[in-house]
Amino acid sequence: MKISIIGTGRVAHHLAQKLNLVGQTIVQIYGRDLVKAQALADRVAAQGITDYASLQSVDLVVIAVSDSAIADVIDKVHRYIPDSLIVHTSGSTELQVLSQKHQRSGVFYPLQTFSLQREIDWLNTPIFVEAVVEADQQALNDLAQQLSDRVYIYSSQQRLSLHLAAVFACNFSNYCYDLAKQIIDQQQVDFSLLYPLMLETAYKATQHEPQHMQTGPAMRGDKKILNLHQAMLSQQPELQRIYRLMSDGIMQRHHSEQSSEAF
Repeated sequence: MKISIIGTGRVAHHLAQKLNLVGQTIVQIYGRDLVKAQALADRVAAQGITDYASLQSVDLVVIAVSDSAIADVIDKVHRYIPDSLIVHTSGSTELQVLSQKHQRSGVFYPLQTFSLQREIDWLNTPIFVEAVVEADQQALNDLAQQLSDRVYIYSSQQRLSLHLAAVFACNFSNYCYDLAKQIIDQQQVDFSLLYPLMLETAYKATQHEPQHMQTGPAMRGDKKILNLHQAMLSQQPELQRIYRLMSDGIMQRHHSEQSSEAF
């Protein structure tokens, strides 16, 4: 396949390099900043561009930009590449955002957290594809199978539910790690002491029903410890509010009849 990518962020970086690695031809990388576009293009033997009018007709154009920018991008680019299959990489954006402007539209959504500092385990990363045209959907499915062993054809609504769940499982949990580090940094405690606990918690959640793996004072309904922790956070009202909100949620999930008695 001849492929061009619109975007120079984390998803664009990882996807461009992986597609190039499996033998696909990356033709162009579009970015608003030519230095960034050319830097990524140089890694995959492509051309860096900053003008949508310079886009060449290729087999596939991947829009790898922020969700809020997708509608604006398709509005600007579809006229220049009318025959190309155009996809976005978003879990929360409906296919219709593209298809209302461009017939050959699709989705190529890797369910993963991307950062420039770490390589991606593509083989185990779920990829979700969808397209308006059946032949395009098959082409996307075939392409995804070159990257991953876990490829699925999901609707926009199914992807949206996954994206919401991923925010809880990934973004919110990472924020909790950040909060945990803030707490122990105040007492000059080594954050790495929590690593075994963090890893074991994540492992158990992948092997069993998370509901059944819940532990802690809220799960036990231990009002003495809950109140102690709240008191410790008295000078940090935002942390205290989050602690109480999450503790209430756990108690309502596991023993709602006792939740009104806590604190």
